[in-house]
Amino acid sequence: MRIVAGDFRGRALASVGKGDAGAHLRPTTDRVRESLFNVLNHKIEFQGKRVLDVFAGTGALGLEALSRGAERVTFVDDGRVAQGLIRKNIDICRAGANGQLLRRSALKLGNNPDPAYDLIFLDPPYGKSLGQKALQVLLDGAWIAPNALVVWEENAPMEAIPGFILEDVRKYGDTHVTLLWSQSDDTD
Repeated sequence: MRIVAGDFRGRALASVGKGDAGAHLRPTTDRVRESLFNVLNHKIEFQGKRVLDVFAGTGALGLEALSRGAERVTFVDDGRVAQGLIRKNIDICRAGANGQLLRRSALKLGNNPDPAYDLIFLDPPYGKSLGQKALQVLLDGAWIAPNALVVWEENAPMEAIPGFILEDVRKYGDTHVTLLWSQSDDTD
């Protein structure tokens, strides 16, 4: 696994090889990440964005956004293996000043103590309905800014839950990426 573009381009990240089924780690491949970020480049400007990488795994998605100009990335994962990989990858990219690791479950985040996030990567273990639950937790806890983009990876296309508008769905092999916009506060 390597960072595809930006300031950290070409940096090899610590990886889990083909994945760690016991830890539910299934890294997004370089090819899928490159295709996904090509799509995102046409939808958002990374510069200055606050990014939340939920079920972060290796942290590759958040680090790719940081490499492309995001201001800050917060990684959320409660798995010990994942936390070790995220910490290593933050160090490899020398991104400690702009990257924070929250060592807790995405389903138990509670209220956000910081400004809301503009870009959310949501990559839960496939087929367990954890994405829907986590998205509701993020919405209820004020983690998601109005008009934020949610990038949701699953093994099937996902439908927008209340509070979100479906933007696009892309398929990359067995990975489906659903793009959702959070609705703005001024929906009077």
